Amino acid sequence: MKDMYAVIGDPIGHSMSPLIHNDAFQNENVDGYYQAFRVKKEELRKAVDGMKALNFKGFNVTVPHKVDIMNYLDEIDESAQLVGAVNTVINREGKWIGYNTDGMGFFRSIQPFVLKDYDNMNVLVIGAGGAARAIFSILAKEGFVHIDLVNRTKERAVKIKEQCPYDVNSHIFSLIEFEHVANKYDLVIQTTSIGMAPNVHEKPLSLVGKVSEQSVVADIIYNPMKTAFLKEAENLGAKTVNGVGMFVHQAAEAFQLWTNKKPNIERMTTLVFNKLKGAS
Repeated sequence: MKDMYAVIGDPIGHSMSPLIHNDAFQNENVDGYYQAFRVKKEELRKAVDGMKALNFKGFNVTVPHKVDIMNYLDEIDESAQLVGAVNTVINREGKWIGYNTDGMGFFRSIQPFVLKDYDNMNVLVIGAGGAARAIFSILAKEGFVHIDLVNRTKERAVKIKEQCPYDVNSHIFSLIEFEHVANKYDLVIQTTSIGMAPNVHEKPLSLVGKVSEQSVVADIIYNPMKTAFLKEAENLGAKTVNGVGMFVHQAAEAFQLWTNKKPNIERMTTLVFNKLKGAS
């Protein structure tokens, strides 16, 4: 019998995780099978109990369960403690351990596009949700020391800065305040859902005057692959990175936690690109 893995969330029908994980199991000769399950918020405990009873080897967690799942685990890894959310769970000899691979997944996705002197880069993170927290934390941990935050309101962004255990210099802006900021950024990261299909014409803010031709602008959204935000960045001459890389790398990090094997990143990326092209 194959080892069982899953992703749980609500909604979940759009998930491409089964596509890339099942292909990786086959490609890496792992006797595993990965299934997506829609789990309503009030049924989370039942779902976890069911996976325990069936001896699942691991599972991924997406919205709306990334925080609540922590109540049903035996241990929380530092990666998840830092963010306050879990997206990957591994069954280690009957003990359920929660990790967060989102931040590292994002970091891996931008590494080919940024210079190595992270301490000299001016970074802007847009948003103050779970993804923003994960990305802010991993960048600070990896040596980025100038990371500004902009959000509709400042309170949640302030908490991200205050709760980060690493030394980082941050200015925190509301959207209204940011309109009057003259800073130019080397790296801009859009972490909100603004611009996601079907609302493909929306942008969280304007980049005019905020980036240069040397800037890298990343959006964690991967549907559409080129958001209105990235189109504006491109028109301003900046290099752009869409959300496919983060999605693939966070999945690859989870796969390696479960199997101790590194999946083929290029193969995963091609599968996602082809699926997205077919859906567009």
